[in-house]
Amino acid sequence: MEAITIENVRVFDGTGLTAPRSVHFDGGRITACPPPGARTVDGRGGTLLPGLIDTHVHVETRAALEECARWGVTTAFDMAAAHPGETLALRHLDGLTDLFSAGYPALAPDSRPIKTMGFPDDIAVSGIDAVEGFIASRVRDGVDYLKILVEDPELPDSNALAPETVTALVRSAHQHGLKVIAHATTGATYRVAVEAGTDIVTHTPMNAVLSADLARMVPVASPTLGMMRGMCRAFEGRSALPMDYENARESVRRLHEVGVTILAGTDANANPFGPLSRPYGETLHEELQLLVDAGLSPVEALRAATSTPVEVFGLPDRGVVDAGRRADLLLVDGDPTADIRATTRIRHVWIGGTQVR
Repeated sequence: MEAITIENVRVFDGTGLTAPRSVHFDGGRITACPPPGARTVDGRGGTLLPGLIDTHVHVETRAALEECARWGVTTAFDMAAAHPGETLALRHLDGLTDLFSAGYPALAPDSRPIKTMGFPDDIAVSGIDAVEGFIASRVRDGVDYLKILVEDPELPDSNALAPETVTALVRSAHQHGLKVIAHATTGATYRVAVEAGTDIVTHTPMNAVLSADLARMVPVASPTLGMMRGMCRAFEGRSALPMDYENARESVRRLHEVGVTILAGTDANANPFGPLSRPYGETLHEELQLLVDAGLSPVEALRAATSTPVEVFGLPDRGVVDAGRRADLLLVDGDPTADIRATTRIRHVWIGGTQVR
């Protein structure tokens, strides 16, 4: 990989933009001084961002990571795989979006994900007695964290994990040093997730706005507003429970108002994995716009896709444009702290110092 100096570029520092300056990188890392023989890139009129981080994807192919990279998504968190052997093999490959994965999720026997999303029956957690074996299997697989599907028993054909089983899964995962992310799309499942002690709740209720009291209990949220909006449109009038995107958006507004840490995530996937296909990469830019629409400032939305995920997941080598960090960088035209849509005006992308666009 070549050494690069980007000149005359404003840099997003987590609070705003710096004055025009130079940023150097060599050997995959940002450097404090210009490397010898560095190629110069003119950054005039642009903004240099840390590479974006998508905290909720479902990836099974190299092509998916290539598409993420093309859109400036340099790190992605896979939130359950129907074929985890393929997904886990795609982690940490040079020149591609850096992938982390939960592998198989924890779910109930005969549940909707098993019936419709291709998960095998034999991974189901039948009750508290099955928890330790399930967690031990995930540890042997080498997963990076645990995903739990907290389903609403009020939905038809929905066999849900019992709240005490969810709590036992969280406790066991924590004992093995794994963070826990819970899928929850209704107020009832949000309550089960937070009372069980999960670290991150992903998705947002579509059936009702979160109460302020429940919102204050949420440690970290990855709302996936784009997926929620798409689901409400696709299943309008066909769901057993109310599905209204305004409930999801106002829930995020409430989470933000009470000070909950918010992450940017898309639920990007390729059918037949989920109920609704979502493109890789470009949907994260849409998600940033939806977060701003739900009350975050552009600076807060940018942090939700850069420095905040690295703090939540414990990845101090990225997420900020600073000497010693990975050279995961996104150069865009314009000022995304004033107009979040500027993140889509991509000039160049580097992952670990390798130019991918």
